[in-house]
Amino acid sequence: MKVRARAMLTVSQVSKSFAGRILFEDVSLQVNRGDRIGLVGPNGAGKSTLFSLILGEASPDSGKVSLEKNTTLGFLPQETAAAGDESVLELACGKSHQELEAEHDWEIEPKAKKILAGLAFREADFDRPARALSGGWIMRAHLARLLVLEPDLLLLDEPTNHLDLDSLGWFQYYLNSYPGAILMISHDREFPNALVGSIVEIAHTKLLRYRGNWDSYIEQKTAREEQQLAAYKNQQKEIASLQQFADRFRAKASKASQAQSKLKQIDRMQKIAAPTAQAKTIRFHFPQPPRSGLRAITLKDVRHAYGSLVVYERLNFEAERGQKTVLVGPNGAGKSTLLKLLAGMLPVQIGERELGHNVRVGYFSQHRVEMLNLRHTVLETVLDTPEPVSEQTARTVLGSFLFRGDDVFKTVGVLSGGEKSRLALVKLLLYPPNLLLMDEPTTHLDVGSIDALIGALEQYEGTLIFISHDVHFIRAIAGSVLHISAGQLTPYAGDYQYYLDKSQATSARAALTAGKSLTNAQPAAPQDEPPHASVGMREIKQQRRAEAEERKALAKARREQEKRAQELEMRIASLEGRQKELTAELEDPAAYEPGGRAIVINRELSAVSEELTRLNLEWEETTAELASA
Repeated sequence: MKVRARAMLTVSQVSKSFAGRILFEDVSLQVNRGDRIGLVGPNGAGKSTLFSLILGEASPDSGKVSLEKNTTLGFLPQETAAAGDESVLELACGKSHQELEAEHDWEIEPKAKKILAGLAFREADFDRPARALSGGWIMRAHLARLLVLEPDLLLLDEPTNHLDLDSLGWFQYYLNSYPGAILMISHDREFPNALVGSIVEIAHTKLLRYRGNWDSYIEQKTAREEQQLAAYKNQQKEIASLQQFADRFRAKASKASQAQSKLKQIDRMQKIAAPTAQAKTIRFHFPQPPRSGLRAITLKDVRHAYGSLVVYERLNFEAERGQKTVLVGPNGAGKSTLLKLLAGMLPVQIGERELGHNVRVGYFSQHRVEMLNLRHTVLETVLDTPEPVSEQTARTVLGSFLFRGDDVFKTVGVLSGGEKSRLALVKLLLYPPNLLLMDEPTTHLDVGSIDALIGALEQYEGTLIFISHDVHFIRAIAGSVLHISAGQLTPYAGDYQYYLDKSQATSARAALTAGKSLTNAQPAAPQDEPPHASVGMREIKQQRRAEAEERKALAKARREQEKRAQELEMRIASLEGRQKELTAELEDPAAYEPGGRAIVINRELSAVSEELTRLNLEWEETTAELASA
């Protein structure tokens, strides 16, 4: 006798409307222990609302959401999570050190440290106040807390947004043996592909469940739609034939009864619904940049170091017009550093950086928002370009990147980090440079928006160099691959599949951080000769001494950068305090009376805001360099 799986979560005949629109109509879902489910659907379909119903933060209009007795839930939101005065380790443990000692719970702290290390926290970070971290690292700390607590049902909303490739690989491996059930929303197709056993699609107010991973879901969905279309067409032909007979013979007495019979036959049919038109990828004709010279940018004999840590020595690089190149290699190898050198964000310490004829450089990083005026609305920001676009075009493009309806009238200052990142991306695409440098452009985008970005970049005629952990995005865009490891560049004159074939990689994801270049690759520009594979004891000792000196240099450089980061944090805190004081002064009506200080206050407030923007950018770059080091 087959034993029926025990349901820990049951959604039974639930209907839910929001703002006059039906999100769910009589839907049901069962989640059993050990299930791994991916939740998909276009933005606004109701994925987050379903999470709210499960968490008890919203109530269904009808139907019921029930949890098995004593079932624990854990939820990781997409962007924001609170952090207070507790340390990073205390946040991950969910308790203070004193509470752990009082409860004689000796297992949680070692487990928390192990998980924090897997998510790329250093031991020196454990005792830092959580509120001192950037938003992305706070999210990592909350993710660590969930993994430590091990709830029975883990709800994850875009969990890969704040993870680098190494942390992502560790997280994916960890979830493979997670003891509870998982329900996840993820734009990164490779992530659910490796983890889930079924996909639940929210489409047209219904929940449709498909067995298998993402690739299997796409195959099944395509086959299902084709079958439904064929069945619908066949039935429509049959109905037309019956109706034609009835129309032709209903007036003849000898055939009237047969005609009536045909009409009844039509009435008795179980009608097959017409297939709903599948939402196509939104594509726009983005303005193309002016044509550059054949050679877009060149780096000659460049040396770059962070303190005593040398990242590049005698680096030579050249990009030609129209190339679309992805940078791959292990974390810390220098991918982001190379991108910043090309962008001019990092000054060339030794060597030369030469731009080609008529080259206009654009650098997009998820951390850079200084191109945005915090006082402008979203729509004003997009309309404010050297080559203006119509409001209709602007709103259409904004809609594909999740700014819909009244969202376009929000001021930039109230947007989340992810929303600012998306807005900066839209602004860049509507006035694209002819040398475009992008660092993780798909972060904070849903599947539909990623497809819209792919559509824009496919038609882009300039030169593109980018870093991404989204394998689907890389496959769609990259025409060549540049592997970076230990300061050495190895170009592959083919797309990502060509690179995978040459590397004989075990997985498309693992190949992104492969540590060694491959013998079958086309040779790079001449670099220093690599060490021989076989060396004697003397050489080994020399190598160990060199490695020890490098570690010391790295530690010294890190200490200097940590000191600078602390100085910046103190200065930022001071300016934020002054900003609050000035804002409070402006709220005093006396400031606007004749002889009042409103003009002076406004001038100082503007200067403080500009300085805060500059210092926040420097702090983000300093902490990013710390992470790379």
